[in-house]
Parts: sequence; C-alpha cells; structure tokens
Amino acid sequence: MSRSTRLFDLLQALRRRRRPVTAAVLAAELSVSERTIYRDIATLGGQGAPIDGEAGLGYVLRPGFMLPPLMFGDDEIEALVLGLRLVAQRADAPLATAAADVLAKVTAVLPPALRDKAENAALIAGATRAPQVTTDVAMLRRTIRAECKLRISYADAEGKGTERTIWPIAIAFFDKAQVVAAWCETRQDFRHFRTDRILHAHPTDERYPRRRTMLVSEWRKRESIPEQI
Repeated sequence: MSRSTRLFDLLQALRRRRRPVTAAVLAAELSVSERTIYRDIATLGGQGAPIDGEAGLGYVLRPGFMLPPLMFGDDEIEALVLGLRLVAQRADAPLATAAADVLAKVTAVLPPALRDKAENAALIAGATRAPQVTTDVAMLRRTIRAECKLRISYADAEGKGTERTIWPIAIAFFDKAQVVAAWCETRQDFRHFRTDRILHAHPTDERYPRRRTMLVSEWRKRESIPEQI
C-alpha cells in the first residue's frame, strides 16, 4: 500500500466514526503499526485535516472536512448496489423509490467501466415475503425525523387493544416484520411495536422532551445493540 493510499484510508476510517478511536484500533484496521498511525495523524494534521485527540486517548475527525472524490472499489460497488436493492425491495414505497433514485444517480456519474460493474453486479436481493403493514411507515419515518410524539392504537399478540402515546426513535426492518422502537409513556420504558399491529397512528406536533440521539444511545445500551455504520 502506498503512503498516499494509506493516508486516504486513515481519513476514511476516521470519517466513519463519530467517537474517538484509538491508534491501536486504527493500526489493526489498516494493518500497520501504532507508530505509523501516530506519524500519519501528524502528517494529516499538518496538511490541514481537523483531527482532535492524542496518543492513548483516541482521535476523531471534526465534522465539515471534505475528502476529495474517491473511486469505488469492486467490493464497495457491490455493497452499494446490494444495499440499495434490498431497500428498494423491502422498504415502504417512498423509501424504495428513493433507493432506486440513489442507485440511478450513482451509476450515472461513474466512469463507463465502473457503471457496467454496478449495473451488472452479481449480488441479488432475494425474494422475501413482505411483512404485513397496517400503518403508514413513511409517516412513521417523518415523525421520527421530527422527534415528535405519536398516538397509536395497538393490538398485542392476543389481539387486545391499547391506546398509547409513544416517542418513536427507530424502525427495525426484519424479513417478516417491521418494528418501531419507542419510549412508551404508559410503561415509562422502551417498548417495541410491530407495524402490523399498529391499528391507527396519529402524529402530533408535540416534540418529545429528550433528544432522539440520547434516547437511541440509551436504548442501544439497554438492548445490547451495537453501533451501526
């Protein structure tokens, strides 16, 4: 690996992370020594990259730093195509359309050789039985983005209905179900609600009193859910 490539890869590794990452982790990821990481961090800092941190504590790339355009590798193209094909097949209609649009935009700006690889990627999103949904998932996504409360009528596994006010924070997509993770005011705790059991959902203009990022972090720790890319 050339030094310039290694510096780009180091910037990419830092850009993928929101929290400080140690030199030991970066060294293992890039298959170099920690001393090399220290030198490369110093080099990038000297060239203007806004990297905060120090040896032993970890490093983080401050927001706003723009990398020059990078060419996609074969694995990156296949990851992009497969991910967007899965979304196009399994998400609600507006999100599926957005995924198809993104794929079209990406392939349109690729050089001919890479465009051909993207359009003929060998990875296929296999057919799956779409989960039954009784509520507007696009509306749920908008409510989550707005960090607003949602009033729902919900039926449990036995069909017993309850009225809830929840603070929706995330939607999990599984093969046979979609699940809304939320803080439930009735239970005063995190709960999970299958979209096929939400009988009615009424978004409100009332923002919930805590930031969604904090709620998601707390929920992940409670459920032992690792951070995702």
